[in-house]
Amino acid sequence: MNSAQLPIGVFDSGLGGLTVLRAIHERLPFENTIYFGDSGRTPYGTKSKDTIIKYSLQIARFLLEKKVKMIVIACNTASSYAFAAVRNFAPVPVIEVITPGAQAGAAATVNQKIGIIGTKGTVSSGVYDQAVRAASNDTPQIFQQACPLFVGLAEEGWWDHPVSQAVADEYLLPLKNAGIDTLILGCTHYPLLVPVIARTMGESVQLINAGSKVAAQVESVLAGQMLLNPGTEAASHSYYTSDDARQFTELGSVFMDRTLHAAGSIDIERY
Repeated sequence: MNSAQLPIGVFDSGLGGLTVLRAIHERLPFENTIYFGDSGRTPYGTKSKDTIIKYSLQIARFLLEKKVKMIVIACNTASSYAFAAVRNFAPVPVIEVITPGAQAGAAATVNQKIGIIGTKGTVSSGVYDQAVRAASNDTPQIFQQACPLFVGLAEEGWWDHPVSQAVADEYLLPLKNAGIDTLILGCTHYPLLVPVIARTMGESVQLINAGSKVAAQVESVLAGQMLLNPGTEAASHSYYTSDDARQFTELGSVFMDRTLHAAGSIDIERY
């Protein structure tokens, strides 16, 4: 197998990165992929920077053992804290999810009032605020809100549930009151909760899901390094988790709208 036929490695703290993986599958249907969801150690957003770096490097070692040609950090918290560490460690291209989302948000706003929701770790890092300002030709007002319970609700499969709606109403009220017209979903789990988020914010607020932008960057980087898979056969997709493979398969299959076959649970600590 030549380098271009090797798989793309994608990882997240759990199910959320499937929102990015799905966008990659749609844009690059002939690319083989390996996905790792660290559901056994989720959520990442409440953990320290050092811990997130440790986890991310363990997963990078696992993916490199599987001979991936690229690593996509499909987790905003890991992108915030561990992107540099993984990029410096891995001998393959590494893509993060923050810059594409920030650029899309900066381009979408009309009234220059942009909301950002994310985990506590992502919000406290300040990386989205910096990335949005760097991408903007104006001086936007930025309103950030940590929504830590959203990850657990997404992992539970409560994507459009009364409890999720009540939590969204509470978290998002300050952003509604601020009059934002653009809301960046700064965690890859959050697109799973779009029904309740959209209902809370109303039709006047545009929700920014970076998945399609990340997929476009993946294509651009692979093309630039002559690593796009030239084949036209059906792609191979493998799924791994650090938790119960059955639950991961059940919920992941619902979201991906096709049956996933999880390759099994991995003892990621040994990496």
